[in-house]
Amino acid sequence: MGMIPQSPLVIDAGLLRRYDQSGPRYTSYPTADRFVEAFDATAYRRQLEHRDLGGMARGLSLYVHVPFCSNICFYCGCNKIITRDHGRSAKYLRYLAKEAAMVAAAVAGNRQLCQFHIGGGTPTFLAPEELQRLMDILASHFAFASDGEYSIEIDPRSVAPGTIGMLAQLGFNRMSVGVQDFDPAVQKAVNRIQDESLTRAAVAEGRAAGFKSINLDLIYGLPKQNVIAFSHTIDRVIEIDPDRIALYGYAHLPRVFKPQRRIAEADLPDAETRIDMMMLAIRRLSAAGYLYIGMDHFAKPGDELAVAQRQGRLHRNFQGYSTHAECDLVALGVTAIGAVGPTYVQNHRALNQYYDHLDAGVLPVLRGIELSADDLLRRALIQSLMCHGEVSIESLEISHLIEFERYFAEELMDLKTFIDDGLVELDDEWLTVTPRGRLLVRAISMVFDRYLRTQRRAATYSKVI
Repeated sequence: MGMIPQSPLVIDAGLLRRYDQSGPRYTSYPTADRFVEAFDATAYRRQLEHRDLGGMARGLSLYVHVPFCSNICFYCGCNKIITRDHGRSAKYLRYLAKEAAMVAAAVAGNRQLCQFHIGGGTPTFLAPEELQRLMDILASHFAFASDGEYSIEIDPRSVAPGTIGMLAQLGFNRMSVGVQDFDPAVQKAVNRIQDESLTRAAVAEGRAAGFKSINLDLIYGLPKQNVIAFSHTIDRVIEIDPDRIALYGYAHLPRVFKPQRRIAEADLPDAETRIDMMMLAIRRLSAAGYLYIGMDHFAKPGDELAVAQRQGRLHRNFQGYSTHAECDLVALGVTAIGAVGPTYVQNHRALNQYYDHLDAGVLPVLRGIELSADDLLRRALIQSLMCHGEVSIESLEISHLIEFERYFAEELMDLKTFIDDGLVELDDEWLTVTPRGRLLVRAISMVFDRYLRTQRRAATYSKVI
């Protein structure tokens, strides 16, 4: 059996309702809420220093977190600092320079970057000269490969004309534009007023500047949304014709994210409407020629994300789906999460703690985890499900020295419900997600999550649909 990433979706609303539970998005396994403070700066430095052990250093990817936003979007669950004081970003850049120098000094082997992403917050909160300064800092410690993938998140409300062209000159070749919804009533309800003309102008400038791929971010499940109005938003997105689209389901967790307390729960669409909006978007985007990559991502057939999936190179990390599988991810900035070798690491969330550690000459690590043999096995299985929709049983058995049926005996018993519902097929060689099960791959993956089996923490996760 070959891979089935491009098999057509079968949308069964009844099954979507039945399996619409809370669960991880699996941008990592184990998920970030399993990280421990016993994994500290010393442990992280040791991993950086030994990443080329045996001459087998992997490629290097870099993430930089810019936490600042000028305005609060009520739906947002990201780590951000609301301020209009641009003096704070100047100070932040000075500390990013300290961290970059410390990390680069510890990194063993090649420091050439195959991939770089700057996220937030609002990266374009930084003034053009600050973005130039940031790139100069990074270039003094890392080498940017000529054929690398370099992406940035754009808020069309905070980019002056010419800024996107300047970003292209700095080396960025991919951009993601936040939209969420074009409906003015929805924008008002989430405190993100963004005229459609701003989005169109940002995309047009990106194309004129030669960006290889442009993504639009959408969210369904926001207050004041309904199927008819959301259909109009999809119309406009198809007209704009981005290379990729991210369609996220809004996770309303006001106990976890304080800004969400300003959203009136009575304004939120019910579960039935959420599913209807998602199904509408999938059908419309598919008819417009976009391929469903998985989870919440769509791409044109010629986009590198779709090509990577067809070629079996698709990977999933903290930024979502990626075309670079075998890379160590170094992360800089407050709350940033990286992955080096068999470890994950997260920086301090509070800005003052981040600064204090760097002032003391210590990497600003809050917590992390070193993966056990069991973690590595389950990570490989879940990654394969999330990216390719199938798992080679023989490959897992050979790579991890297990007998699949015996090792996962309990999990396979729980998987029987999914098999009976036609979401999964299992034989001696392959575990395969069917076209009917592709939208529920998160729920299927949860069966193999040992941490959920021993200590369920679903309340802090978003809904599967």
